[in-house]
Amino acid sequence: MRAKVFLVGAGPGDPDLLTIKAARTIAIADVIVHDRLVSDAILDTAPAVAARICVGKQPRRHPVPQDEINALLVRLARTGLTIVRLKGGDPFIFGRGGEEAEVLAEAGIAFEVIPGITAAQGCAAAAGVPLTHRGLATGVRYVTGHCREDAPLDLDWSGLADPGTTLVLYMGVAQIRQIAARLIEHGMPANMPVLAVANGTRSDERRLASTLLGIADAVTADGLANPVSFIIGDVAGRDLAVATERAVPHLVEPVREVAHA
Repeated sequence: MRAKVFLVGAGPGDPDLLTIKAARTIAIADVIVHDRLVSDAILDTAPAVAARICVGKQPRRHPVPQDEINALLVRLARTGLTIVRLKGGDPFIFGRGGEEAEVLAEAGIAFEVIPGITAAQGCAAAAGVPLTHRGLATGVRYVTGHCREDAPLDLDWSGLADPGTTLVLYMGVAQIRQIAARLIEHGMPANMPVLAVANGTRSDERRLASTLLGIADAVTADGLANPVSFIIGDVAGRDLAVATERAVPHLVEPVREVAHA
């Protein structure tokens, strides 16, 4: 059997947000190599006999280095089993999926990328925040809140401080004070709205609204911990209260009833 690895995006956490293709692939997995942020609810959709290997990372703590993960995928693929590399969000957005794809290609192993809803999209949608909005934001940028091997942040601060662009900051709790200060230093208004979303789309989702100047103190006072996505921009101040209540599971039956009416 020809070796193949599926690089699958698990989405932001709610299993209902898996793509159909991702769900079908997980359902036939022999081995699942998954990140820390893949929810138990999603892992439970895999066959009971599928082996699960956790290779998750945390800020400043990488128990399984990326090189070892790469080598593991190559070894597993050569067994001829169906290998699913399951990543939170999308494999190619801050998921190291590109690096793993390169290693698989160099080893002559076929792979398929199955995209997922990334945290930016999931958190924004759950909170009723449009990432772009006419008159408020003409673009959106995804930014990592930490660097490889915990190196100091060296970002394009002037470019990021554009008030017409929504910023979505991934895994930035530890650096949010520095990031906010640098953005203000480079011209972003101190009163720019910021929405912090922890465990976005999950049953334990939490949200915290503040300003760029106040977000670091607010996060500390609230005890908000990763995984957190920060939405920075005028769109974060939009009042779309009708969409902010997580009631998606309860919408299914009413919609069907209307359809049959």
